[in-house]
Amino acid sequence: MTEQEKILDVKDLKTYFYVDDEEIPAVDGVDFSINKGETLGIVGESGCGKSITSLSVMQLVPNPPGKIVGGEINFKGENLLQKTEDELRKIRGNEISMIFQEPMTSLNPVYTVGEQIAEAIRIHQKKGRKEAFKQAVKMLELVGIPSPEERAKQEPHQLSGGMRQRVVIAMALACNPELLIADEPTTALDVTIQAQILDLLKELQKEFNSAIMFITHDLGVVADTCDKVVVMYAGKVVEHTDVDSLFESPKHPYTRGLLNSIPRIDEDQEELEAIDGNVPSPTNRPKGCAFAPRCPFAQEICHEKTPDLEEVDQVKARCWIYTDQWQGENPIEEGGEVANVGS
Repeated sequence: MTEQEKILDVKDLKTYFYVDDEEIPAVDGVDFSINKGETLGIVGESGCGKSITSLSVMQLVPNPPGKIVGGEINFKGENLLQKTEDELRKIRGNEISMIFQEPMTSLNPVYTVGEQIAEAIRIHQKKGRKEAFKQAVKMLELVGIPSPEERAKQEPHQLSGGMRQRVVIAMALACNPELLIADEPTTALDVTIQAQILDLLKELQKEFNSAIMFITHDLGVVADTCDKVVVMYAGKVVEHTDVDSLFESPKHPYTRGLLNSIPRIDEDQEELEAIDGNVPSPTNRPKGCAFAPRCPFAQEICHEKTPDLEEVDQVKARCWIYTDQWQGENPIEEGGEVANVGS
């Protein structure tokens, strides 16, 4: 891919929180890029730093106590960290939009949904109230809401959960953004509505040719929607790969553990394989590799030093297994599909 095709290029991003004179590294040196029309999935358990990464890109990290302390967030070749707040306001909701986890907290309960969608159109596209409202109705129709003119005049509490999520998507896409950040947009929905929302996002991506940064813990969603995947653990990227390689040959023990915890219809399993332990608190991360206390393959060096991201078969993995400091054979089996998720 050429540099010109990159919509977003994040380099060594560090977002820390400061509580009671303590420095907490929520996001600690994250790198990834997204190209035009591409979907990047950011995966990991709760507490891995996924949502803080997305808020950092939007420059919406609550400050205090959070602060972006290092790195670059390059959007179309320009570092957003060097923009003024006025410049960022012109980008947010216009060139970069975000779909948040829970639509009820994203929508104002005392305004109609049509007014809320129209607001972004009026601000960014400089249109009058009537014209902006008409465009808001068109957006509701585009996201599959029946009787859009009637629904546009309703308040959020009058809509179902699935419809509210469609409204949030309509709001995010109202100004035809080049980058859409979706932070677990289907978490609160039942599986049927989830599938409809994912199909809708894919259709709209084709129509607008937007890049999507998809935050999720659901590997089925990743298999269905993403082109590339970043696996995060304890604020760091532990694997950066394409979606096919993720499922066919995961390189990091954490990625393999996530895949092995998924139920499979092609295997007779009485119990699922869970990863022992929990994600370490950002206030008390272990020395060395943060995954070492939970890793079945950990050696002495894993508990002493943090590994770098190593290139392995065109995939990047942060693991000592792929260095000359590893003792013995590679314990991760090469080849062979690990999980038929979403297929």
